Amino acid sequence: MVPARELRSLARARPLARATFTSVLSFVGVGMLVTCGPLLGEEVLGSAHHGAFLLATSAASSLAANAFLSRRPGLLRPDTQLWVSTLPLAAALLLAATAGPVLLVVAMVVAGLGEGPQLTALFAVRHREAPECLRGQIFTTGAGLKITGFALGAGLAGPLAARSLSGALVVAAGCQLAACVVFLTLSPANGAGT
Repeated sequence: MVPARELRSLARARPLARATFTSVLSFVGVGMLVTCGPLLGEEVLGSAHHGAFLLATSAASSLAANAFLSRRPGLLRPDTQLWVSTLPLAAALLLAATAGPVLLVVAMVVAGLGEGPQLTALFAVRHREAPECLRGQIFTTGAGLKITGFALGAGLAGPLAARSLSGALVVAAGCQLAACVVFLTLSPANGAGT
């Protein structure tokens, strides 16, 4: 059960609530992608075992993106980086839904370019916005909500992919776009990067 005090703190600080809702919804799509990984490996690359290669490709890209951004700390504000990172995730999911082998690998690279910076930006927003006395609990609560989103996505992907693998990936891309819309909707009128 999520403690009420942490939920109140998440809801009170608008940037924190915005970042949390955005990341949870985005992670519904990521959960769908991970579930579809072995199916993509089998359908596009010839073996379900290649799904692990696809996920490793995304992870390596994620690490490279964060290494690049760590050398340019002022390039994007964390809030901007958070919502902008949903766009390559959406593009990657759409590309994966239609791609052959080479484009599928490219899609996984693009997915990593969104996923790594999104997590880094989320941590930066949480650290900045969470009251110091509740920071640990808010990080834990936020992580729990994000994992719940991932689990929901994984659970949705199974039945959807059984009907249509590309359809499941399109729905996952829709989750990324919805996360972007949620972020922009919860942003103050003066801009999304604040």
